Amino acid sequence: MKSRLLLDTGPLVGYLNKRDQHHGWAVSQWESLAPPFITCEAVLSEACFLLDAHGGTSDWVMDLLERGIVTVDFSLADHAVRVRALLRKYRSVPMSLADACLVRMSEINPGHEVLTTDSDFRRYRRDGRCIIPAIMPDEVSQRS
Repeated sequence: MKSRLLLDTGPLVGYLNKRDQHHGWAVSQWESLAPPFITCEAVLSEACFLLDAHGGTSDWVMDLLERGIVTVDFSLADHAVRVRALLRKYRSVPMSLADACLVRMSEINPGHEVLTTDSDFRRYRRDGRCIIPAIMPDEVSQRS
C-alpha cells in the first residue's frame, strides 16, 4: 500500500536526533505510521544540514533513503511554476523551498497528510483555499 504521508524536515530530524525538542513525539509518530514516508529533496537537504550542524550526521538520512523508509516522489523541475507562485504568495511568512514543495505535493496528492512540526502548515493553503491536513505536536498545533 502506498504511503499517504508527506514528511517534513522537523519530524525527520526529530526522529533521528535524540537531542531534538520533538524527538519523543517524532519517534512515537514513526512507530505508529507505516512507511514509506514520502518527501522531496529540499526536505532531505534541510535535514542533512541540520543534523550535521547539531550533533548528528547526514548518513542517518541517507540510510533511511537507501532502505526505502523515506522516498522522494517529487520533481521540482516539473512543478517549478507552482512552487514559485507559492514562495511568492507566502513570502511574508516566510515559506521555505521545502515547505513550498510539500504544499505542492499536497495539491497533487490530496489524500495525503503532512507530518510536520511547523505551525505554518496551519496558514498554508493548497489550491489557494483548502486546509492542508497535518499531523503535528499538540503544542505546535495550538500555537497556530
